[in-house]
Amino acid sequence: MEYTNSPLVTVVIPSPNHSGLRTHTIDRITPHCVVGQLSAEAVGDIFADEERFASSNYGIGFDGTVGMYVEEKNRSWCSSDAKNDQRAVTIECASDREAPYTMNPAVWDSLVRLCADICERNGKTRLIWIPDREIALDYDLEPDEMLLTVHRWFAAKACPGDWLFNRLGELASAVTRLLNPSGTGVPGDGDTPHEWARDAVEWAVSRGILRGDGKTLGLDKPMTVEQACVFIYRAREVL
Repeated sequence: MEYTNSPLVTVVIPSPNHSGLRTHTIDRITPHCVVGQLSAEAVGDIFADEERFASSNYGIGFDGTVGMYVEEKNRSWCSSDAKNDQRAVTIECASDREAPYTMNPAVWDSLVRLCADICERNGKTRLIWIPDREIALDYDLEPDEMLLTVHRWFAAKACPGDWLFNRLGELASAVTRLLNPSGTGVPGDGDTPHEWARDAVEWAVSRGILRGDGKTLGLDKPMTVEQACVFIYRAREVL
């Protein structure tokens, strides 16, 4: 596979801390919290020190600036788990220094756009979030799906902090909508839920339960018994 890097990058500070070419194709994204409201340049300077034995593919500064430290084709040293880092694009995000490690709106906006860009360039149309570690890591991804993972699953850490962890379902939904922009924004168009159903629809989309037909989510269509069985089966896999 030919790997590319994000065009959203405006800061490049190469880190020597990586393992070279990946041994697995990209099918995960692992966002982290920096634990500091740092710039993209400051994060890069940290990872440029070979004695730190740490790096990430990308970093997002407090103002939303996107930096690259390890090219996507290479495995970064970020998640305390070699298997995860071989298949994940890792992103360090500027955050407060104390729990819940809140991130600025500019960081959130850049994270959504960067995740969508990573998915699109790697042939994925859905970003999946499953909060349960065991279920998530055992989940059988479809070819067009990308899975969110977190550092706390692989080490005794709070990363990415509860602020972001509790919003990963929202992140998955926002990215999936960007990757599938067929709706008009008006309830009834097949892609846009009514307000009373929004949370449930976004939850189902973010976990891969509601996938649509490749064109729209089909929110305006009746459901057959067969489709209901598929929904229940998918929900059973992630609950």
